[in-house]
Amino acid sequence: MNSSSMRRRRSDCAGAPGGKAPRTPHYHSGVIIRTVGVVGGGTMGQGIAITCAAAGLDVLLHDRSRELTAEAIGCIGESLDRDIAKWRRTESEKRAIQARVRAVDDLGALEAAQIVIEAVPEDLEMKAGIFQELDRICPPEDILATNTSALSVTEIAARTTRPDRVIGLHFLAPVPTVPLVELVRGLRTSDATFASAVAFVKLLGKTGVEVFEYPGYITTRVILPFLNEAMYVVMEGVASADAVDTSMRLGYGLPVGPLALADRMGLDEVMRWMQHLFDELGDVKYRPCPLLRKMIRGGKLGVKSGSGFFEYDEDGERK
Repeated sequence: MNSSSMRRRRSDCAGAPGGKAPRTPHYHSGVIIRTVGVVGGGTMGQGIAITCAAAGLDVLLHDRSRELTAEAIGCIGESLDRDIAKWRRTESEKRAIQARVRAVDDLGALEAAQIVIEAVPEDLEMKAGIFQELDRICPPEDILATNTSALSVTEIAARTTRPDRVIGLHFLAPVPTVPLVELVRGLRTSDATFASAVAFVKLLGKTGVEVFEYPGYITTRVILPFLNEAMYVVMEGVASADAVDTSMRLGYGLPVGPLALADRMGLDEVMRWMQHLFDELGDVKYRPCPLLRKMIRGGKLGVKSGSGFFEYDEDGERK
C-alpha cells in the first residue's frame, strides 16, 4: 500500500476527536465529511466552528499559537452563553457544540479532517503559506477552502498541487446567523469540488450562491461603495452617523445601518477590502473615504476596539 492510500485510509477511518465513536457520516459527492478543520481562531473562525459543530460535525480549531487557540475556545463559550441569554440556544446545545470543537496546537492534526477552512486575516502571502502547508499535510482528496472576501482563490490555489480541490467559501459575519455563503470558483476548481462544497453548505443550513472569481465577488463588491458613501456623508457634515443609519434603516427597511455594519465588520477590514478593490479595479468608487483612514489611525476600529462610528460595551452591544 502506498503512502497516499495509507493517508486516505487514515482520513476515511478517523472518528471523532478524543477517540469517541464516529457519528453518522455525511456523503458529499463521494467525500465523507466527519471532521472539519478550521485555521484561524478570530471572529470568523469561531463562527465557522460553532456553525459546523451545531450541524453535528467535529471541528479541529487551530491558530498560530496555543494561547490564541485557547482564547478562541473561551470566546466560543462566551458567544454560546450570549445566545443562551437571548433564548437562541439551550444549555444542552452549548454542551454539545463545545464537545465537538477541539483545539489543536499542531497544524498537522488537520490531516484528520476531510475539509479544511482557512479563516485568517486578508493577507495573500499569509493565506498562501497556510495553503502550501495544508497541501503537504492533508490527503489529496481533501477540500481546502478559503474564507477570503476579496482575494484571488486562483492565486491561493496556485500555491498547491491540487488547485482543482481548492474553493472559496465566503461566510458572512455573524456566521451562525447569516444564512448565505458565497461559493467562489477559482480558475481550476473542479465540478466535483464545487458539488461537494454545495452539499457541505446545505448541511450547515446555509444557502450557497455560485460565484465565478472576480475582485470582491458579489457581497463585498456591492456593499463597499454603500458603506463608503455613508462615510462621506458624515465627513462632509451633511448628517451625523446616527442620522445616516436611522435614515437608511427606516427609509429602506434595512436591519442595520451602513455605519453600524462597518463597525461590525471592523473598520480596518473594510479599509483593507476597499484598498484591494481600488488597486485591482482602479475605480474611484472604491477609494477609501479619508474619514475611514483617520479613524483607523486613531485606533477606532469598530466593535472589536469598543469604538468606531458608535461606542460599544464589552459584549459588543451599542452603548
